[in-house]
Amino acid sequence: MDLLRQGYILRIYIGESDKHEGKPLFEWIVRKAREQELAGATVLRGLMGFGPSSRIYTSKILRLSEDMPLVIEIVDTEDRLEAFLETIDSAIQEGMATLDQTRVRFYRGRK
Repeated sequence: MDLLRQGYILRIYIGESDKHEGKPLFEWIVRKAREQELAGATVLRGLMGFGPSSRIYTSKILRLSEDMPLVIEIVDTEDRLEAFLETIDSAIQEGMATLDQTRVRFYRGRK
């Protein structure tokens, strides 16, 4: 598989409260990745962060923030991730996406 030679990782930075069509944006993105049969996706919840607005989001304050930063990591080949970005771009109103080459040492599923 090309992934083992030319792996790429797409990181999408959004807020936990971001929505698309009334559903959490992160869920919609992961489901879209699954529909397009990308190699894998993981959603990570940040403890603290800020973005273009410079507003700091943290779970440390007495009340828990309802808009913690999220990072969605998706691994596949560069071409497939670029095509995926075209599919989801219009759904992301705020955030950032990065695409980096990575070494995939193994890619295994349950038998």
